[in-house]
Amino acid sequence: MNHAAYGPQPPDGTQPPPPPVPPGFGPPPPQYAFAPPQPAATGPEFLAVDRHSSIVVDTSGVIFEINGHEAEFPWPEIRSVHYKASPSGKSLMMAIVHLDGTVYECVVDAKPRELLREWFGQLPAVLGYYRPMG
Repeated sequence: MNHAAYGPQPPDGTQPPPPPVPPGFGPPPPQYAFAPPQPAATGPEFLAVDRHSSIVVDTSGVIFEINGHEAEFPWPEIRSVHYKASPSGKSLMMAIVHLDGTVYECVVDAKPRELLREWFGQLPAVLGYYRPMG
């Protein structure tokens, strides 16, 4: 391997000093500097999952996943959130009304059926936390 492309190496094996910084160059301005990771916003979360679908409600908004396809709805883009039990009483049905009036729906089966009662016990508090007016 030819190291000549990297410049001459000192005979004693020490590393040469870094090249001087040209005038006008220095550390990056603060808006471009590395920022340490910020802690994730905290708040209540809701998760309903079956073999084909899932509903997640958290600080970022609502996420529907249906057969591997995901749709994210950030809180500022949501006009309202509605939910109810399916007519059979075996599934959670949730609808998001987008700001433009479009309605998106997701259905998650509750197996065992008691899981639906658990979800209905959690949803009002979680949605009320993020959407106190509706």
